[in-house]
Amino acid sequence: MTLTGPDPAGGSGNLLTDRPDLYELRFPDPEHIAARWVEDVLRRHGAGPRVLDAGCGTGRDAAHLHRAGRRVTGVDLSTTMLAHARAHHPGPDYLWADLRAFDLRRTVDAVVCLDSALLYCHTNRELEGFLASCRHHLAPGGLLVAEMRNGAFFLGRTELLDGPRTTSFTVEGVTHTSVTTLWVDRAAQLLRRRRVWTADDGSPAVEQRSAWRLLFPQELRLLLATAGFEVLELHDGPGPRTDPPWRPGDPGNPGPAGRADGDRLHLVARLLPRAHP
Repeated sequence: MTLTGPDPAGGSGNLLTDRPDLYELRFPDPEHIAARWVEDVLRRHGAGPRVLDAGCGTGRDAAHLHRAGRRVTGVDLSTTMLAHARAHHPGPDYLWADLRAFDLRRTVDAVVCLDSALLYCHTNRELEGFLASCRHHLAPGGLLVAEMRNGAFFLGRTELLDGPRTTSFTVEGVTHTSVTTLWVDRAAQLLRRRRVWTADDGSPAVEQRSAWRLLFPQELRLLLATAGFEVLELHDGPGPRTDPPWRPGDPGNPGPAGRADGDRLHLVARLLPRAHP
């Protein structure tokens, strides 16, 4: 998934947004765990076939849901990602949209927002704009399914903040290395990230700065209730990015008051009839 807008902290570029092929190599999902988890959630809660993948990125999850029989619209702010999705993961209808406020002039049965895409809405106003846009597009009783970093994880936990993390991968003989540093901006309630990419082919280093809003479970419940949603599930997994990840057959539906100790949070909410225009 890609950024839904410029980071207020600034930055000089986003290598993985500009190179969707590298994004899929850096974050492989050969078993389509993310999309299969979504399909399991949609089936368990009886969602209709029309799905909006908000922050669809390279389109691989949207395309898998399409192959499962869903009528999928994928939206993203990155035109590069959208071009890659159309070329490499055909089937869904891919459109440009800013998650903070969008109007696609269509109705869907579920909005799916994976890989912390929702958390690129940094302010309360942006979060309210996203939820209002979801409400506008969802059919009565429609679902919002989201997977994201868990703000509560950082209460007393520092293992993701204690030092830079270095990862490397090689493609077409070129080794790409990233050094990532995370820190918490408490005043803005953001988890900020600085990532510097280097390659052994002599190309210049690329610095990326981005941030995620840190949402706490009770805060998220309040935002959803205010927007007219009923929380059906809210828990720390298993999910697509947990360790171990979700697998078919895992017990689902931990209920609206599941555990929230892990670093990922999984949300399923239903639009209440009175909230629909």
